[in-house]
Amino acid sequence: MTNFYNLIKLITSNQIKFVRSLHLKKNRDVHNCFIVEGEKIVDEILRSDFNVHSIFATKDCKSVVIENSKTHLVSDKELERVSALKSPNKVIAIVEKRDNNFKFLSVEKGLTLVLDNIKNPGNLGTIIRVCDWFGIKNIICSNSSVDMYNPKVVQATMGSFLRVDLYYTDIETLIKRLPNNFPIYGSYMEGANVADVNLKEDAFLIMGNESVGISKKLEKLISNKISVRKYNSQAESLNVAIATSILLYEFKR
Repeated sequence: MTNFYNLIKLITSNQIKFVRSLHLKKNRDVHNCFIVEGEKIVDEILRSDFNVHSIFATKDCKSVVIENSKTHLVSDKELERVSALKSPNKVIAIVEKRDNNFKFLSVEKGLTLVLDNIKNPGNLGTIIRVCDWFGIKNIICSNSSVDMYNPKVVQATMGSFLRVDLYYTDIETLIKRLPNNFPIYGSYMEGANVADVNLKEDAFLIMGNESVGISKKLEKLISNKISVRKYNSQAESLNVAIATSILLYEFKR
């Protein structure tokens, strides 16, 4: 291993600037790359169909990435400089975005989760992870929703973004292309208790913004308003990721 570390590439100041630039969406769009942190997720990336641009690891990294030809050796302080986390992991990978070619017919079969203006990266990451757990293949996001390649989103998914397809589009236009009477469920505080609703297998489930809920333009397209039954009248609301988890469980149950 000592001989290997004598040969491994070191990180340059330009590379540090490049990695730090990817913390911002505009730069991720320009370079078509995003950041992945952590040994487990980076190992999964290397086994996936994503293309890895470069890897930066400390000498303490025990992952297989240390033997990868794209790996650069960094100090703990250098990793701290490029990391998007308060407590950096031992490895960061720069990964090229994957082209997600939206197939309209694929959303007519099974349950598709639709996210309207979700802004919190942690919520989106958790929702992706929950969809992976329940076998939901497709998530449709409004164009105003947080970027799926935001480092905080990627981290919160714990690798689940590798197995769930996300698409960004105009939701209203998409729904209007669906067949007549296609079930569109929306999550509302005043909706019918989801446990009492005869849920359809092929459907859309719309979850709204953390503060204002589902937009008015989408509300008129919803055929069934559903909710998670509240047992304590003093509780104001559920976190959108938690509400999504419960509703998906009901659909799958």
